[in-house]
Amino acid sequence: MTELLLRAGGWEDVSPESAGWKYLHFGVRGDAFAAETGDAEIALVPLGGSCRVEAEGEIWELGGRDHVFAGMPWALYLPRDTPYRVEAEGDVAICGARCKTRRDPVLVRPEDVEIEVRGAGNATRQINHIVKPEFPAERLLVVEVFTPAGNWSSYPPHKHDEDNAPGEVVLEETYYFRTRAPEAFAVQRLYSPRHGLDVTETVRDGDLMLVPYGYHTTAAAHGYDLYYLNALAGDTRSMASADDPALHWIRDAWADLEPDPRVPLVR
Repeated sequence: MTELLLRAGGWEDVSPESAGWKYLHFGVRGDAFAAETGDAEIALVPLGGSCRVEAEGEIWELGGRDHVFAGMPWALYLPRDTPYRVEAEGDVAICGARCKTRRDPVLVRPEDVEIEVRGAGNATRQINHIVKPEFPAERLLVVEVFTPAGNWSSYPPHKHDEDNAPGEVVLEETYYFRTRAPEAFAVQRLYSPRHGLDVTETVRDGDLMLVPYGYHTTAAAHGYDLYYLNALAGDTRSMASADDPALHWIRDAWADLEPDPRVPLVR
């Protein structure tokens, strides 16, 4: 199932057709470009430097961070059926989801982004909620995650591939990885007994993992902090997931552990 991992330099964007699912788009572009949202709502997330976006007769200036580890994110939500133009100093992630309703553009400033410290001990990580379930979007959800060197993230392994609301909802998801140095790496596991899948991959800067189903978890190699941007989409505005039942007990064990003092990594 190596087609679930797209290596840096070997992909440009992911569509529902290329991924084999219903809603989710993801891409990364830089410099100046023009595009249309088409049948998808999108969130533009600058990954480095500032960017200027023109759409709907308006101009938005999204402030910069030198790189993803250098500050909190800006983002711009644009509705479906919207032509737009971007002038960027660095890379911009384009997270999108097919939708039916056309909504209003929304600028997300760093102070609008909720920081959550999740886990404890060496499973502590930082979640930046950019497009939350409460956000005025139809299907799109976006978070970025900072995992300190040597820590586990998305742990215990969880899945969101069955409709058992409110405890679990079906979500398509991508993991887009960035690291502080080209030699840095992390380990990503994706497994599903129901689908006969068990993949463990070494992931590096610029790689993209598709998560159509199954339990998933990530570990950052010692010495290098890890960043990943998650785009998700489904029929329900929720991020509810189900832990691997064999590992759910770990949550109770965190009561006796302090959060990693390195987190939040970015403020």
